[in-house]
Amino acid sequence: MQNWEAKALATEASLLATNKLFELAGTKSTLQEFNYDRHWRNARAHTLHDPVRWKYYAVGNYFLNNVNPPRHPWL
Repeated sequence: MQNWEAKALATEASLLATNKLFELAGTKSTLQEFNYDRHWRNARAHTLHDPVRWKYYAVGNYFLNNVNPPRHPWL
């Protein structure tokens, strides 16, 4: 699995996991005293840092057209 594939998968998994935390724990899990919202905020911050929508494009372009994604200058 390439880095850009992992990033797309990790984004979906982290947001799903944090949403399920609130869904399964109930309304009390949103209370400030538990501080569970930090998990959602952390996941969201990481997913917005490097927009995943471009990762889906790169994955699709690679598998459909055999085109490697462009390298960033910092890699």
